[in-house]
Order: sequence, then C-alpha cells, then structure tokens
Amino acid sequence: MHPKFMTASQLTREIIGAAIEVHKDKGPGLLESIYEWCLTKELELRGHKVRNQKKVVVSYKDFEREDPLQFDLLVNDSVLVEVKAVEAVHPIHKAQLLSYMKLLGVPLGLLINFHVMKLTDGVSRLILPGANKPD
Repeated sequence: MHPKFMTASQLTREIIGAAIEVHKDKGPGLLESIYEWCLTKELELRGHKVRNQKKVVVSYKDFEREDPLQFDLLVNDSVLVEVKAVEAVHPIHKAQLLSYMKLLGVPLGLLINFHVMKLTDGVSRLILPGANKPD
C-alpha cells in the first residue's frame, strides 16, 4: 500500500467538504481560476498546506530532466486536486490527473467540476493504480 494512502483517503473528505462550502457560496458558472483560488483559501483556513507547482524529474529511457509541473492543487503533499468548470468531464481530464499523480507519487486525486447544480455530482475520486493494495 502507498505510504500516504490512508492519510490521503481521510483528507479527501475534508477537501470535498471545503469544495462544497465554496460551491454553496459561489454557485456554478464561474471561471476555474476563481474556484481554484477560493478552494485554496478555504483549505488554508482549515489548516492545510496547498501548493500548485512542484519540480519533478521526468525519466525517459536513459534520459532525465527536471521540470516544473503545474497542477491545480496539491493538498498536504497527499492529494492532487484538479479543478474544472466544464459542461462535461471527459476521459482526458481523468487521464491528465492520473499522469500528474504518477509523476508526483501521490496516491489519490480528486477531479472537482464546479459547473454542476449539486457539487457531489461533479466529484470524481481517482486512485493511483496499486496505491490501495497491500504490499
């Protein structure tokens, strides 16, 4: 099992609660950047550490390079959050989140689409393959 899986699993509840709070206040129909900023502030108010960029080493065969990886939110170095405000979530959105999770070594991710009437209908929880399996 991924060493951060249990912590991340509990943290997803808190992140979803914070997203619901933002959605209650702002409703659907705004830009992703507004939801991202509001969610960052709500999570910080709740005592969480939130980042949106991290340098990662990308390896390909015998080559490596360090790149800044820009993502929406990394909460407590345990859960990656992708914020959307779109009519429909497409498979490519989930694929991008999973790719970032793999590069960052993060066991859980949340794809949160704020462009819905009821926020819980816009939440997808993704698990890095194998992260929840016993060693």
